[in-house]
Amino acid sequence: MPALREPGARYAPPRVSTLGLRALVLIALSVGLMVADHRQQGLAAIRSGLSAAAWPLQMLVHSPVAAWDWLSATLRTRRELLTENDALKDAARETDLKLLRLEAIEQENQRLRSLLNAAPRDAERVQAAIVMRVDLDPLRHRVLIDRGSRDGVARAQPVIDAHGVFGQTINVGPFAAEVILLSDPTHAVPVQVERNGLRTIAVGSGDTGRLTLPYLPRNADVQADDLLVTSGLGGVFPAGLPVARISEVRRDPSQPLAVVSARPTAALDRDREVLLLWTTPRVALPAAEPPPPVAAAPREARAKPKPAPP
Repeated sequence: MPALREPGARYAPPRVSTLGLRALVLIALSVGLMVADHRQQGLAAIRSGLSAAAWPLQMLVHSPVAAWDWLSATLRTRRELLTENDALKDAARETDLKLLRLEAIEQENQRLRSLLNAAPRDAERVQAAIVMRVDLDPLRHRVLIDRGSRDGVARAQPVIDAHGVFGQTINVGPFAAEVILLSDPTHAVPVQVERNGLRTIAVGSGDTGRLTLPYLPRNADVQADDLLVTSGLGGVFPAGLPVARISEVRRDPSQPLAVVSARPTAALDRDREVLLLWTTPRVALPAAEPPPPVAAAPREARAKPKPAPP
């Protein structure tokens, strides 16, 4: 319902809205600018300038997102690096253990090769054995090896290492055998000086680094650094195996015997692998004498045949 005009009031024509006029002007200006930019590319410089002016604002708006992305990537990268570092450390430890095992195997292989090279050529059979236990009694130099009668081991069988005579078996079981060392005070081995062939006996002293030669006369031709080898006597050790090297010779004019000490060539206190030998003792048998000739009986003594009974 139209509003009633008060009596006496003047008539005022309706006014055009200022806001609507401004909108029309802006629309027309926008259309004009778009047409001009599309046909003549005249607003490129202005658009570039406006873009440069708006760049700081865009960076400010985008900075929280970029900061979050950078922080997430940094944390993720750090976790990945830590995980990779732990994995590399584990792999390095495993590699070190494998390397140690390989080094141990290589050393064992070298020791076994040295053992095989130390075996005499005339040995019928050789077999490696591992030292399982060492007697802790200082006056009993004995060890236990992992070979027994089921492997063909017998009592009084020679045992050597890569450098010389180690000892001999004394007690043999089905699965293990006890070996008495050269240095045991109750052990003796016939030896000879390699330089001149002088024979004697080397006796254990109770010290793994020393043997004694108590039966050499004062004028015996022995000197320091002479090598002692097995003489082959006794039927246990074959001839020519290294036993010890003379370390000291003392001659007292008031004593008929010389005091001679020797250092075993075998590593009696460090060996882990030893070698069992099967050899046939070489015993020189005297030549058989021919039987004495039987003298021919004289013809007169020959028995005459008895006549046949009638």
